[in-house]
Amino acid sequence: MMHYIKNFILVALITSVTIGAVGDNYAFAEKPAKQLFGYKKLPAKTSAASHGFYSKGCLGGGVGMPVDGPNWQVMRLSRNRRWGHPELIKTVQELSFKAKADGWNGILVGDISQPRGGPMLTGHRSHQIGLDADLWFTPMPNKRYTYREREDTSAISMLKRGTVYVDDKKWTKAHERILYHAAKFPKVERILVHAGIKKKLCDTVKGDRSWLNKIRPYYGHHYHFHVRIGCQPGSPNCKRQNPTGSDIGCGKKLDWWFNVAFAPKKPKKKDPNKPKKKPKKRRVTTLSDLPNKCKAVLYSSAKSANRSEFRLPSITAFAGPQLVQPEFDPSAALRSRPIEAGAVSNKIFTLLPLANVPIPSPRPY
Repeated sequence: MMHYIKNFILVALITSVTIGAVGDNYAFAEKPAKQLFGYKKLPAKTSAASHGFYSKGCLGGGVGMPVDGPNWQVMRLSRNRRWGHPELIKTVQELSFKAKADGWNGILVGDISQPRGGPMLTGHRSHQIGLDADLWFTPMPNKRYTYREREDTSAISMLKRGTVYVDDKKWTKAHERILYHAAKFPKVERILVHAGIKKKLCDTVKGDRSWLNKIRPYYGHHYHFHVRIGCQPGSPNCKRQNPTGSDIGCGKKLDWWFNVAFAPKKPKKKDPNKPKKKPKKRRVTTLSDLPNKCKAVLYSSAKSANRSEFRLPSITAFAGPQLVQPEFDPSAALRSRPIEAGAVSNKIFTLLPLANVPIPSPRPY
């Protein structure tokens, strides 16, 4: 009898350990959040709300930037990243009119957010809660791009080749003015640009310079500028960034970029006897890492396609040309070209490994 009892206890212990191991493996194998959110075609049918932080959250009730407007065209349509909080989409549309009236032919719109926000299949660490938009430094041409042209056309860097400084042959007063108008929106809290562009503004802007406070230097961002608005009413779970203060950022903080960030790195002496460290695998963000509300956003029913876009009342009558584009395919986002040609060919311009960059606060602020 004791023999059977011992065997029963042993089997129970083995079963318990096995179940525990399976549970641990299941948790470890949880699907990456970027796949869950990146495969959604349309926004969640909920009230508009940003949940979490710019680099860790999701978006409920998002709306789409129409692919064509009087003063804008959306690029890289295969990525399906033209979605955002209604207040952000409204801001970008209003900016297009202000910029047009001040010498900018029209805005080429880059990445905003996925339909329900969340981590992206490729690229950005931020853009997760529908409050970030990338706008090209290349003005809109006097024609409407085809779908293929929107996929293949490259944005133009504002930097002189091989340097971290603005090329005066490319930079115009209109570039300064579109940044000025963007910064003047009360909802806009930050505009990220390359440090070389920030320096150009510090060196050339006359008169009112207070708006330079919102222009923040950051890695990359010499082909486009990144507009960020603050948390909006109706988003109690949205996590705010620290205020930018009143410093316009044209002194020592800007010097840091050129004296430290862009300074040539001294080669490290390698010890042949020192064992090589295996690179740590970066932990993949899962749904359980995001705010609790994101689960409801992810599994909510979708808005209908014809009610998913936002247009200012003044442009409801605008009709862009018929654009032939394929059905959304998540794998297309993985194949999508960067907005700039040769994005990784020049080490000066290459982004640091994402795991080593503090997102989204620009250094050294």
